[in-house]
Amino acid sequence: MVTKRRSGITALSLGALGVVFGDIGTSPLYALQAIFGLEGDRLPVTPANILGLLSLLIWTITLVVSVKYIGLIMSAGNKGEGGILALVALLKSRGRWKGLAIWTLVGIVGVSLFFGDSAITPAISVLSAAEGLGVALPTLHSYILPLTIVLLTGLFLLQRYGSGRIGQLFGPVMLLWFVTIAAGGLHQIMQQPGVLKALSPVVALQFAGAHPLLSLLALGAIVLAITGAEALYADMGHFGRPAISAAWFAVVFPALALCYLGQGALMLGGGSHQGNLVVQLFPVAWQLPVALLAIVATLIASQSVIAGAFSLTRQAVHLGLLPKLFIKHTSAKEVGQIYIPAVNGLLFISVVLLVLGFGSSEQLAGAYGVAVCGTLAADSLLFLVVLRRVFQKSWAIMAAAILVLIPMDILLITANVDKIWHGGIIPLALGAVMCVLITTWQRGDAIVARERRSIAGKLGDFIVALHMGHPTIKRLPGAAVFLGSSHDYTPLALHATAMKLHELPEHVVIVTVKTAEAAHIPPKERASFNDLSFLDGICHLTLTYGFHDHVDVPAALTALRGQYPELRFATNKATYIISRSRVVATRRRNLAAWRKRLYITMSHNAASASDYYHLPVARTQELDTLIRL
Repeated sequence: MVTKRRSGITALSLGALGVVFGDIGTSPLYALQAIFGLEGDRLPVTPANILGLLSLLIWTITLVVSVKYIGLIMSAGNKGEGGILALVALLKSRGRWKGLAIWTLVGIVGVSLFFGDSAITPAISVLSAAEGLGVALPTLHSYILPLTIVLLTGLFLLQRYGSGRIGQLFGPVMLLWFVTIAAGGLHQIMQQPGVLKALSPVVALQFAGAHPLLSLLALGAIVLAITGAEALYADMGHFGRPAISAAWFAVVFPALALCYLGQGALMLGGGSHQGNLVVQLFPVAWQLPVALLAIVATLIASQSVIAGAFSLTRQAVHLGLLPKLFIKHTSAKEVGQIYIPAVNGLLFISVVLLVLGFGSSEQLAGAYGVAVCGTLAADSLLFLVVLRRVFQKSWAIMAAAILVLIPMDILLITANVDKIWHGGIIPLALGAVMCVLITTWQRGDAIVARERRSIAGKLGDFIVALHMGHPTIKRLPGAAVFLGSSHDYTPLALHATAMKLHELPEHVVIVTVKTAEAAHIPPKERASFNDLSFLDGICHLTLTYGFHDHVDVPAALTALRGQYPELRFATNKATYIISRSRVVATRRRNLAAWRKRLYITMSHNAASASDYYHLPVARTQELDTLIRL
């Protein structure tokens, strides 16, 4: 039993290497170069400074990843799931309480900053790897930008097909990457064993004491070494805390430490801090294979970031933070493998513009990290609130957690303020745009939902009126499924069909789809049935899904046929009738005019409910309803 459990964790840990650790695992390609590139003019590249900055870097990784995420934040899972929206869902699971709106907004800001960061990660990762190829083959130096664009274009074009079987190679390839950079670092350490002094936290503290301002500024570049740390928590639901922890402590952390120490040893031996330091760790004969491996590793890291953006978008759609979007499932076996064309297109345009606009990984490093710090801080704040509000920890434990989390977040944010004027404004602007979109959609959708309810009226009143013969309804053979947003109110499509057409099928099923404050709901626990006395052939079915689940209404109805007599009709012949809101702006002061226009634009471009619920096109009817905003 123990052997099986260990083998299971080993397999999951290998998978985690290809999904969770791609971003942070490829940081050595540009992190240390950025640190000395930032401070090169003011801080001489001396042994003391090399050791001091190395020590700061290693201990920042230790505190943020090992202590903050693995030690603390990953303990706050939402039924095993992680991520910033999982924290928000945990807070919402306690019902409505004072301050919930503020902390939900913190979560929205964190999510928005993640999207801003998602555009930079593929750009800087692939660009830095291409620059490494230029080190191995100097004749390719002038082709670095075109090569980067070609690689990124291919990566984004392949998204529609999914990673499929090739995704199974991501873990082994990243394991090879970590072993390679560890070996290269170890080779250089053997030449300069004195670099191991950087492992002592005393060296970091002494350096910070001697150069407080420069240490703070250096943290602005050191943050590049922890980008992707939030992925450990975000992907916890896929691999589990034990597997991610095992992969980090057994493979990733030792490999990163050896690689960074090796880069420091290279500099202590007189090597340049310019160019791709990972490739320079190796003899000339090995530089080309390492550069090619680096390109593959950065493509895998970028793939993970893109997939993370898809996953987070789906969560946001299910939770009502964004309009319904067309979501394509690229695998019949893996529910989590999805493709969202709108997100893919926007990310691709952003990434290409960043590569062309900045031109090098060194320039991009100036823009990288600002959004990351915001996401890290949002995770910390929400975790602390969950710790107190949900887990009801004592104030002594709260004080200890605050002392561990908040000072580091403050230092990292302060260190990155200067980056805002060196390109950091771009991810912040992308995040701000995303935040406006989310908050506008939330507010506008709440107003529209209220208007729809006022038009349709209570479902109970509708059933009573129908039973009393007001109005007179002609019943037709067959069955119809009406999608509604609430079990208390009549679906607008049902209301319009009965009141305007004066006819209804003999079997009417009202289906309400809800999203729970949990990632997954087992299929056997999703359905809640109300026969509404079934006097008029009308019943109500509530389907509750998790925010990670695949929503398919026809499949759910087919699966439930044997469970409820009222559903024993030919579900493969039933007609699905839905109402689509046609929103027009008014002079009401319930929302700013520009936000009304934005909401209407988002509403018009949203995927139809038939796509979202996977309804059969040939048997689906949409009825327009005029809604005044």
